[in-house]
Amino acid sequence: MQRLMRLLIPIVLALAAGAVAPADPVPGDRQFRECPECPRMVGIPGGRFLMGSPPQEPGRFDSEGPQHVVTVKAFALAQTPVTSESFLVFLRTTGYQPQPCNPLLGLTWHQLGKGIATAPSDQEPPDWPAVCLDVKDAQAYIAWINTRARAAHPELASRKDGPYRLPSEAEWEYAARAGTKTARWWGEEIGKANANCNGCGSQWDDRLLAPVDSFAANPFGLKGMLGNSWEWTADCWHPSYVGAPADGRPWVEPGCIAHVIRGGAWNNIPIFIRSAARVGAQESGASQDYDYSTLTGFRLARDLP
Repeated sequence: MQRLMRLLIPIVLALAAGAVAPADPVPGDRQFRECPECPRMVGIPGGRFLMGSPPQEPGRFDSEGPQHVVTVKAFALAQTPVTSESFLVFLRTTGYQPQPCNPLLGLTWHQLGKGIATAPSDQEPPDWPAVCLDVKDAQAYIAWINTRARAAHPELASRKDGPYRLPSEAEWEYAARAGTKTARWWGEEIGKANANCNGCGSQWDDRLLAPVDSFAANPFGLKGMLGNSWEWTADCWHPSYVGAPADGRPWVEPGCIAHVIRGGAWNNIPIFIRSAARVGAQESGASQDYDYSTLTGFRLARDLP
């Protein structure tokens, strides 16, 4: 326990000292990695924020309201989404086989056995966000990363449900906003080369994924929260925030068949590249309006002491 506390207590103390000001970079003492396979995590200070979008925000969907105040406890969030390289390590180590995200196009992660696995795209760069993943794939990866964290810190061995997990939708938006109230953390307008989308002005726009560290970090030190790839959250889909929790926990119920994805992707127009934009996707990534299965990945959250 002493080894783990030496790693985490300075982070908790730094977060308890106060929220990070929107213009300040995240100090190094708020970042940590607790096992070789674990992602670099960033401590996110607790606080209150107004979740959702105001009625006048351009591109707003009805599902982004009503705005409501949410209190979020301090937690940690991965600096970037899980990368192709990291997901391939998981596949080669465990032999896990994801389901095809698009059987017609043959898009899938290929598990060839004997420690060999390949990504959906030919010659996929290792620093792309891992996409073509459903909720079950994310949970399988999380279960594996938790075994690696426990192996590095035996004092975690008694835990059965973590410490890593998907972020709640409220945690995700709180972290994406990073203390800002504008449509995007960098301002109201999409601007140029702030993200990867169909109209973001980047070199990757509407063509392909970008490396996870291609754009500036937000004020909390997180990269790629908007654009490039959608990200799964732990919440079941609800068409509005009526009845939503006010304490930052996931909004779930037994048997839900759709989850919330956030952030937008490389081929989405700018109205999806907003901190409040949200979509409901089935576990496979499909929805009534569009198939997000080839565009969706995830990043890890972690409880703090």
